[in-house]
Amino acid sequence: MFTRILCATDGSEHADRALRYSTELARQGDGDLHVVHVIERLRGGRMSGQNVFLNEAEIDNKIKAQTAELANEHGVCATLHIVKGPASRVAEHLAEIADEIDADLIVVGTRGHSSLGGLLLGSVTQRLLHAAHRPVLALPPTPSGLQSSAPSRGLQSAA
Repeated sequence: MFTRILCATDGSEHADRALRYSTELARQGDGDLHVVHVIERLRGGRMSGQNVFLNEAEIDNKIKAQTAELANEHGVCATLHIVKGPASRVAEHLAEIADEIDADLIVVGTRGHSSLGGLLLGSVTQRLLHAAHRPVLALPPTPSGLQSSAPSRGLQSAA
């Protein structure tokens, strides 16, 4: 069904949930998984060009390890894409990469902000829905105490 899946990640628990879900989709459909992380950079002023997150190296290492684990332990053909860009253009970068790789599906996790919260804070997922030319699967937050929303119980810890 889905042979080329892009999973957007920022290393958060919500992105980890999306990675588990997209991994299972790739396994079920014998597809390829493209893990994409956009290193967010500040724009303008004295801090221009600096990473938004001070622990970016730690985040990158986590995502690299997760991607390597996909092939080694879960048998998924996974490719890691790490790109740098302005914090305000993360969704656009994801949409561009999805077009470049001809993705069948983009999978993202959400943090569960209210509509007003998403409007005020800005949501990468919300912007991606408008920027992408591909189907986007946005996974809602999992309520505490419930199991992952992965389509099968076969993959519980890609993180």
